[in-house]
Amino acid sequence: MTASPAPEAPIPLWEVFLRARNGLAHKHVGSVHAVDATLALQAARDVYTRRGEGLSIWVVPSAAIVASDPADKETLFEPTGSKIYRHPTFYEVPDDVGHM
Repeated sequence: MTASPAPEAPIPLWEVFLRARNGLAHKHVGSVHAVDATLALQAARDVYTRRGEGLSIWVVPSAAIVASDPADKETLFEPTGSKIYRHPTFYEVPDDVGHM
């Protein structure tokens, strides 16, 4: 009797974030499957920066991302309304900073 081959482990999913230019934030652009971070970076580069539009790439294992539930919006974000010092209204942005 021959033993059946062991099932292959699923290849992890990585979320890809790309920064297009200096001064801008990284934005989620998609996902890639790769066995490790190095291969995930290479795959992300090949898939999401074909035209040279990227300056920086982040890859994060999908399993490491924790998100809030939209149903918890009131309890999660309501307390900030009473803390006006957290709102950026007490200073002026210089004209040299055009993208803010």
